[in-house]
Amino acid sequence: MTSARLTIDPHFSVGPINRRIFGSFVEHLGRCVYDGIYEPGHPTADDEGFRQDVIDLVKELGVSTIRYPGGNFVSGFRWEDSVGPREKRPRRLDLAWHSTETNEIGLHEFASWLDKVDSELMLAVNLGTRGPLEALDLLEYSNIAGGSALADQRIANGRTDAFGVKMWCLGNEMDGPWQLGHRSADDYGKIASQTAKAMRQLDPSVELVVCGSSSAHMPTFGEWERVVLTHTYDDVDYISCHAYYEEKNGDLGSFLASAVDMDHFIESVVATADHVKAVVGSDKTIDISFDEWNVWYIERFHNVDKIEGIDNWPVAPRLLEDVYSVADAVVFGSLMISMLKHADRVTSASLAQLVNVIAPIMTEPGGPAWRQATFFPFALTSQLATGRALEVKLEAPTYETEVYGVVPLVDAVATHDAETGRAAVFLVNRSQGEPVSVTIDVSALGEITVLDAQTLADDDVYAKNTLDEPERVALRANDSAELAEGQLTIVLPAVSWTAVSLGA
Repeated sequence: MTSARLTIDPHFSVGPINRRIFGSFVEHLGRCVYDGIYEPGHPTADDEGFRQDVIDLVKELGVSTIRYPGGNFVSGFRWEDSVGPREKRPRRLDLAWHSTETNEIGLHEFASWLDKVDSELMLAVNLGTRGPLEALDLLEYSNIAGGSALADQRIANGRTDAFGVKMWCLGNEMDGPWQLGHRSADDYGKIASQTAKAMRQLDPSVELVVCGSSSAHMPTFGEWERVVLTHTYDDVDYISCHAYYEEKNGDLGSFLASAVDMDHFIESVVATADHVKAVVGSDKTIDISFDEWNVWYIERFHNVDKIEGIDNWPVAPRLLEDVYSVADAVVFGSLMISMLKHADRVTSASLAQLVNVIAPIMTEPGGPAWRQATFFPFALTSQLATGRALEVKLEAPTYETEVYGVVPLVDAVATHDAETGRAAVFLVNRSQGEPVSVTIDVSALGEITVLDAQTLADDDVYAKNTLDEPERVALRANDSAELAEGQLTIVLPAVSWTAVSLGA
């Protein structure tokens, strides 16, 4: 059997794990909000119309922060439409997704839902078709206790306490020609700096995310980051990264190695940010908010699902409802490994998205909600990855890919919580045909035992959970895990993701 080795030592620390990396993303897109989190006629709906079965799954998923309300949607959004009496809220045409937005769910309702799922709000402002004044208005409405026109308006609308939003996104994907208000890096950097400075005058405690590239494969990647950060370095706290992956042309080998691309993306942005830091002479370090990431079959959307027509503006259409396989979930789990491996700089992240739209949770109107295959690696990583991320010393065989060249057959990261003594190891086997036996030196952790070992794998790597078979794919106990004399051995099935929990 093919073998690999790695070492876990608390002294090999990458950095502390910020709970915000287990964030997600809810956009007014397709059935994410309407028929997703909100369905007043559903048997489980609470008194506000929110599906309790979805609330329960979101809590099980372990989501920390939720980015809202977009996404491409935000670049045409007027936040004022989403507050006040529902019967007076206007219906608007959403150009981003060629749909009608009813504004039935807005800031107040979403904040109430966040309280139910124990998550923090990460709010995006429109810098596509609006600017600093509108961002200031939204900040005043959200964060000022009272005594001003907009704060008093919030109180009149039923929210006595301020929302107290800490994290704010300065627009969305402004490098993309598809974006309403698309600008050059120079023009966006200027308006982002103006907006950031204005927002800090009103609330110095806000944490601000400036738009990085919407993909590492954009023609402006790298230079975009340099120019934008040159304008905004002292004004912001984060720069965003966005990345989506899909299997193309039946090339499963390259798809399974997608995290190699994410690693390179992160490291390139870090290098650029640190270059600007040196040039401007700042003593502050810019972190990464990887606030859009997932497996997404984008080509399918462009070829099949795209809505068109001047008189065709549906409400909550079925859009981007990818059904995820075991292979997709293994790649998904490896992307989480990549972010943990860079925990010193990736301190916020948002899985895009949460319900129905390229999501770990699916719903049927009037029917059930269920977990997609990607639900499992997120939920278990969110549960187990605490304390600090550790750099593992990995020795593994390699294989050749068409897209990424030679890559390791196994990828792994470990975490360790000094307070509880608990540790976790997350592993991926990219081999399509053979299991891999991994030996892990855990002697530096002291007296520990294997608390649990769970693996996501299937003889059919394209097996999926669906409305008809909602439990076809699930985590299963990996009984091969054995620990003796400081050496943990475990067998990873072909095309698999595994999590091992260790403790006293």
